[in-house]
Amino acid sequence: MFQSLSLPFLGGNMKTETKQRIEQIRHGNVPEGYKKTKAGILPADWDVHMLGDCLSRVERPVEIKPNELYTQIGIRSHGKGLFYKEPVTGAVLGNKSVFWIEPDCFIVNIVFAWEQAIGKTTQSEVGMIGSHRFPMYRPVNDRVDVDYLISYFLTKRGTDILEAASPGGAGRNKTLGQDRFLKSKIILPPIEEQRKIAAILTTQDKVIELKEKRLVEKQRQKKYLMQQLLTGKKRLPGFSGQWEIKGFNQVFTFGATNTFSRECMCEDSTGVKNIHYGDILVRYGEVLKLSEQEIPSLLSDIGAKITTFVDDGDVVIADTAEDLTAGKVVEVQETHGKKVAAGLHTMLCKPIKGCFAPGWLGYYMNSETYHKQLVPYIAGVKVMSISKGNIVKTHILVPPIEEQTAIVKVFSTTDHEIDLLQRDIEQEKQKKKALMQLLLTGIVRVKT
Repeated sequence: MFQSLSLPFLGGNMKTETKQRIEQIRHGNVPEGYKKTKAGILPADWDVHMLGDCLSRVERPVEIKPNELYTQIGIRSHGKGLFYKEPVTGAVLGNKSVFWIEPDCFIVNIVFAWEQAIGKTTQSEVGMIGSHRFPMYRPVNDRVDVDYLISYFLTKRGTDILEAASPGGAGRNKTLGQDRFLKSKIILPPIEEQRKIAAILTTQDKVIELKEKRLVEKQRQKKYLMQQLLTGKKRLPGFSGQWEIKGFNQVFTFGATNTFSRECMCEDSTGVKNIHYGDILVRYGEVLKLSEQEIPSLLSDIGAKITTFVDDGDVVIADTAEDLTAGKVVEVQETHGKKVAAGLHTMLCKPIKGCFAPGWLGYYMNSETYHKQLVPYIAGVKVMSISKGNIVKTHILVPPIEEQTAIVKVFSTTDHEIDLLQRDIEQEKQKKKALMQLLLTGIVRVKT
């Protein structure tokens, strides 16, 4: 990862220097300008500090008035920041122990500190309140930058500190011991370097956030298009006339499925492929192209027992889920001679030939319009499911083949754009991870 990372803000020759430095440190050699410490090899001007010498507890209790409105904050895990709860009256709060939020502080949820439930307070939270389980700390004598500190606690060294200070079992038993926390030791660069590092990481966060917003907007556009184009409310240029409505049994016959669990599957690229209901629910989109996506195979001795296979254009439905997502569909395409089976908790539906364009059923049967037909028939308590006897009561909209093809092309293009954005976001997240590994360890220095 380090070798391929581009760090233009560090200078042109820094990539080669960085590689050499990484190799030196890995072999236990001390590069020029570095020192060997109990915490490892560090830059010469970085020091180990006790957190209690860098942070001071801040608390201002709230005198609750029954008729006043109060907005409480919450703290997301994994360093995802703060959120605001709906305002409540003092009467609702009762005798709850709460404190006024002070700006520019490091704040932690002591119940979920081990899960990195940490954040920074700002002027935006002034006037809000926080639980007594959310202690706030302000930097002492400019020794630590809060943004740097948050990034540090998201590294392996930082999470180790939070976990070590949170003994006990899972969940609410793993409460942060504040004395132990403040006695923990942390590695700090000079304050100006801390701020530069924090600024670089914040900039990268903004890049990720911007691209994630673009992804959400693109997904919203797709949902809108599905509501319009897959119902006939909006027609593409050049198309008119009525769509046919056909009953499920008019266009599908059922094929045999298997009941093999995950233990009977492997990631082998050969053998009989198997479409498991769990993968339909979380991994696959509307159309599964086997030329583009690898799927698990059945173990060879088990695959030999399969006699019914999925063909191009077949639909595989997940008939079971933990919620109303039961009934999610995947249309299979581009099998190219591969043997594919429909697995546990699925229905294999084989459409009549010549009625549907490739991709139409995948998009239409995952639309809100079609899923609304399923909802009255999805039953269960802990696990929700739909039966063949009920799914045959639904109907399918069938536009002319040419119009189906044109609509599928719109969604295929949108899906391609979404896929590119998702890959781009993942690359930016990997870049952020690499930046943290380089900058927060001192392997790469920033100019101050």
